[in-house]
Amino acid sequence: MPETITPEVDGDPFDVYVARPAGEPVGGLVLIHEIWGLVDHIKDVADRYAAEGWVVAAPDILSHAGVEPALGAELFALRNGDDEEAKAATQPRMREMLSAAHAPEYARWAVAALRATVDWLVEEAGVGDRLAVTGFCFGGTYAFALAAADDRIRAAVPFYGTAPTPDRIAEIKAPVLALYGHHDPALIDALPEVARAMADAGVDFESVVYPEAGHAFFNDTGLRYDADAAADAWRRTLAFLREHV
Repeated sequence: MPETITPEVDGDPFDVYVARPAGEPVGGLVLIHEIWGLVDHIKDVADRYAAEGWVVAAPDILSHAGVEPALGAELFALRNGDDEEAKAATQPRMREMLSAAHAPEYARWAVAALRATVDWLVEEAGVGDRLAVTGFCFGGTYAFALAAADDRIRAAVPFYGTAPTPDRIAEIKAPVLALYGHHDPALIDALPEVARAMADAGVDFESVVYPEAGHAFFNDTGLRYDADAAADAWRRTLAFLREHV
């Protein structure tokens, strides 16, 4: 059965949704949510990984910046609804709600919270050193960041995340499988330079770009969902994690 644990960073607690496999775990997986926070979709993805044998720890790191899951779910529903006026009105609300998450001090806290999540997997989940990270959008960006910050991570699978600067890329020890939709211009335009920085740093880096997909193609509750790309990405991710963890 899933559970919620509450670790702390500098006395500041945060929730982590934990999903466990029925049998012996193949490893521990940190699953990092999108900009909507720890909503039901992310819990569902955690449960899917648990069904494949992983102990999954999905931390809520956006509530610390004032974006609780209920607010994220509300804005997601508006952005994916039919009311164009309501959809447009979410833009300034999103900018406002994410302003705190762009602060350097928030990023430091978030990485510390992710490392505390790894600590829990090591100390309490019985997975030893079999550790990996994946995440989507905001979570993909932090999947890169955790791989750079914690050499206990043995595999990283960021979905449409922003890669760190070259000096941080040089800190990544784990192999990386990065997944993108072609219709995601900012990330696709940056990808050649990311690949060069990964190669220069000696990182085992593989990128897959789905030609018909856009940003957020894996989220099956949203308008940008691409079933074919999502199914292939799921297959590749499971194989990659099994190979390297």
